[in-house]
Amino acid sequence: MVEPQLQSTLTCPCCGHQSTETMPTNACQFFYDCAGCGELLRPKQGDCCVFCSYGTVACPPIQQQKSCCG
Repeated sequence: MVEPQLQSTLTCPCCGHQSTETMPTNACQFFYDCAGCGELLRPKQGDCCVFCSYGTVACPPIQQQKSCCG
């Protein structure tokens, strides 16, 4: 099995600010405060976390085709 990527660059849909973050491997990240504009990002409908919605790489469970968040 291939090890998941743990770094993902989040892009704020409000201001376009980008930040590379390390994704948690044992939990979903539902909220993220944009350092550019202060907007509280939440996952889009149908996504499990902010990385799946706004990141360059999906969260580790999704990368490994496992159930995420539960």
